[in-house]
Amino acid sequence: MTSPTSPAAPAPRDPAGITEYHAHIYYDPAATRPQAEAIRAELAERFPDARLGRWHDTLVGPHTRSMFQVAFAAAQLPAILPWLLLNRRGLAVLLHPETGNAYADHAHHAAWLGEVLPLRLDALPGER
Repeated sequence: MTSPTSPAAPAPRDPAGITEYHAHIYYDPAATRPQAEAIRAELAERFPDARLGRWHDTLVGPHTRSMFQVAFAAAQLPAILPWLLLNRRGLAVLLHPETGNAYADHAHHAAWLGEVLPLRLDALPGER
């Protein structure tokens, strides 16, 4: 029950609206790129349907550390997530769904593996 002064909770969302997931693997170009390269090679071998994004040694979008992205179908989450949990080699990973709202996906629907990094959320479009 909500009080007259508190806003109503948002309606539950159907996870079927998730079109895919993105995992951003963060690294330091001078210190941890070899670990990132190993993760990327293993992902490509184990999950050939996953789409590996470009290396971003310079900062891009909301990301405050160098990274590469892995995009994959929602049906692959049960296989890829446990693999990342066990094989991230100490690197920070941001996992988020794709729902059509980039801001909400990064700010409210995301999960971190390892270190939680700041994001420049003002760089993202979408409903706040």
